[in-house]
Amino acid sequence: MSIQLSLNGLSFCILQKDTNTISTLKTIDFNRKLNPIELLDELKGLFNTEPPLHDNFDNICVIHDNELSTLVPKPLFNEDALADYLKFNSKILKSDYITYDNVLLSDSVCVYIPYININNYLIDKFGAFTFKHISTVLIESILQLEKNAEVTKVYVNVSASHLEIIVVEKAKLIFYNTFEYITKEDFIYYILYTAEQLNLNPEVFNLVFIGDINKDDEFYKITYRYVRHITFGNRNDTFKFIENTKTNYSNFALIKSF
Repeated sequence: MSIQLSLNGLSFCILQKDTNTISTLKTIDFNRKLNPIELLDELKGLFNTEPPLHDNFDNICVIHDNELSTLVPKPLFNEDALADYLKFNSKILKSDYITYDNVLLSDSVCVYIPYININNYLIDKFGAFTFKHISTVLIESILQLEKNAEVTKVYVNVSASHLEIIVVEKAKLIFYNTFEYITKEDFIYYILYTAEQLNLNPEVFNLVFIGDINKDDEFYKITYRYVRHITFGNRNDTFKFIENTKTNYSNFALIKSF
């Protein structure tokens, strides 16, 4: 089972390994941005109302989807300086638990603050499990998909209130960041600002949408006004599904975590 958690929503997915089948996939969007205590209450409610979550699982992966992270090049990484890496772009407290993932394909380290109250609850419920930051899953999955690519691609992973931008050039990670947005103008601003900072021409580079977006969305339409080459990604998974996903690029991080 994989569970993806953010303050704006959560989702979970169950894979039956013997048949290579995704038997359960569910996404819940909150009407507002919660705090970590309210998020835990939502998760507890989910376990009370979803019978599939009462099964026994061989493996559990939890994906922490928040902006409290930063990437550090592996050669510069010092495990004793985790708070120093985060304090420049995140508000951190002395009580915050800081950890890191090795992002193997990019030779970097993701330093982040997980929702430790969620982790503690799941430890009590299931015992040992794996947890990662969403950037780790996205970066490794996209670099694997782009391992033979020769052109620069700008991946945009779209969620209800934030987007991740991952720029890859010749199978190497060039850029990663996450941005919160409210309006479609916010949305396109972050894409164009990133392109400008990296000297990428909107008439030339390839933009690939993944996540919760389609051609009817206002966010797609405004992007299409400014960026010439837009496609939708593909998880390229080989799973069978009891119920089909919305698209073959939706729930990207959740499903690619298997």
